[in-house]
Amino acid sequence: MQKITVHTDGGARGNPGPSAIGVYITDASGQVVREVKQAIGNATNNFAEYQAVATALETLKQIYGKATKTIQFEIKLDSELVQKQLTHEYQIKEPGLVPLFIMIHNLRVSSFPNLTFTHVPRAENKEADRLVNEALDGK
Repeated sequence: MQKITVHTDGGARGNPGPSAIGVYITDASGQVVREVKQAIGNATNNFAEYQAVATALETLKQIYGKATKTIQFEIKLDSELVQKQLTHEYQIKEPGLVPLFIMIHNLRVSSFPNLTFTHVPRAENKEADRLVNEALDGK
């Protein structure tokens, strides 16, 4: 089965404050498939982290279409809280995150049966973090 790795990150300067997302997609050989960076206005860090995952899934659907059902995807993020919420280990206590959680859940059920979420240290998420900072800096 083909494997695609996705690094996502979201960040806010001020929390809440100006925020952005970064999505870094690579194939099994490590080749870059796509980079996404986007400022998303004022938000919390957690909201930006969720938005990054949602954007990653939407981007994967655009790239791979119906083939998403036959590809193994691993989303790596440095927010342990968001990773544990997405894997149902933690409850969501911030009401503003629930709509994004539901959107991600619905995308997962409809199009991503082989999807895993993995927490990684910040040092292993440098490319997605770079994209967040570029978006925040207007680059």
